[in-house]
Amino acid sequence: MWQETSPHTATVATEAATMRDPENSPAAFLGAELRRARMAAGFSSQDALAARLGFDRTVVTKAETGERPPTAEVLAAWCAATGVDEELFARLAVLARRADGPVPSWFESWLEAEREAHTLRLWSPLLVPGLLQTGDYARALFIAVGMDADKADEHVAARLERQAILDRPDPPNLLVILDEAVLHRLIGSPQVMADQLAHIAEMSERPEIIVQVVPADVGANAGLSGAFDLASGDGGPQVLRMEAVEDVTAETRSLVRRAANMFVHVQADALPQAASRSLIAELAEQWKTR
Repeated sequence: MWQETSPHTATVATEAATMRDPENSPAAFLGAELRRARMAAGFSSQDALAARLGFDRTVVTKAETGERPPTAEVLAAWCAATGVDEELFARLAVLARRADGPVPSWFESWLEAEREAHTLRLWSPLLVPGLLQTGDYARALFIAVGMDADKADEHVAARLERQAILDRPDPPNLLVILDEAVLHRLIGSPQVMADQLAHIAEMSERPEIIVQVVPADVGANAGLSGAFDLASGDGGPQVLRMEAVEDVTAETRSLVRRAANMFVHVQADALPQAASRSLIAELAEQWKTR
């Protein structure tokens, strides 16, 4: 479903985005209106507006071509800078996102960042991150949110396919920090948990993957406000994904910088890599006896 993007396919995708018909694509229609608003407000270039908004130029480009409808954060800043009716544009944005199909635009943008990243930093205080989930663990999560078995299987297949970036010849450096509570939270069955923790321990043996655990006796830590992921690639902005009722992605420099600083503070409370792997393996054995 989601494949790694090569330079050639990335170029084709960009060209296709610029050719989208505003009459048939709500995202392209929104993009055309956003471009008109930018030009009418005196921002003759996408770079000029991007500098005013505090976002990377690619955010403006993808919004105007219809490749990626802007997030609520980007749209609000855009409307404020260009003096247009935010309520009207917000309604257009809702229509554009509904027309995305099975993969929402916010997640397409994260998948793109994830595929192109040379470094991924993931902090999770509640659940095992998707890149390290086993199929059974992921299936239990999808069932828990109300999916039927067939729908859950489709989502599991997509999630496992997404993990292919870890097996490519040039995998990203992956740094995962887990709160110890993740290792104790029953998802599925004790056997599912045993297999999941054993999988994490095995993956952490790879030279490009580091998994650290913030032990329970640390108590409060800087990251308890919620999970987030950071993707860093060559030539593009860092991208932040935050989990809430609906996940959101952001490229706002100040927000990304705050998340990166928070990650440093969380990591300072984590066990070293070897001690973390030992704890994970020990708890995997404990789950087997439950």
